Amino acid sequence: MPNIPGPGEAAPYYSLYIEKAGGEDVLATLEAQLDEMDAYCSTISEEGSLHRYAPGKWSIREVLNHINDTERAFVFRALWFARGFTDPLPGYDQDIAAAGAKADHISWAAQVAEWRVIRASTIALFRNLPAEAWSARGIASGVEFTVNALAFITAGHVTHHLQILRDRYR
Repeated sequence: MPNIPGPGEAAPYYSLYIEKAGGEDVLATLEAQLDEMDAYCSTISEEGSLHRYAPGKWSIREVLNHINDTERAFVFRALWFARGFTDPLPGYDQDIAAAGAKADHISWAAQVAEWRVIRASTIALFRNLPAEAWSARGIASGVEFTVNALAFITAGHVTHHLQILRDRYR
């Protein structure tokens, strides 16, 4: 079952996200974030979603696309390890993903709808994991992770970016 990840469940860098996951009940956090993100996104217009807080920074659309794509990557890793696959997974470069997505050409409404579907899928996967799967381990980007840590990282990543959106964009 999920619990706050300990040392050795992810590289030290990821403690940034683990600490922002909101406590011991990561499933409750993942569910609450669905409503929190929906509420935040509902305050942004199509035109407003193209806003950048500084030249060269991502637009709000690009930030949400990054959240969506990164959630997919973290959760795929969790699925891979939870199901017993042992092959290491490659790295994930957010800048390559962002450039390939062309998020500013996808409507804000479509991206928000995509967020909802991705998060619902994330919740379903983690809610239905067998107890022993939470401690499964694997390598991605040359780093060892537990499934447990990936759930917390997923939640903390959203908290991190929601704070950036609130502080720098709006």
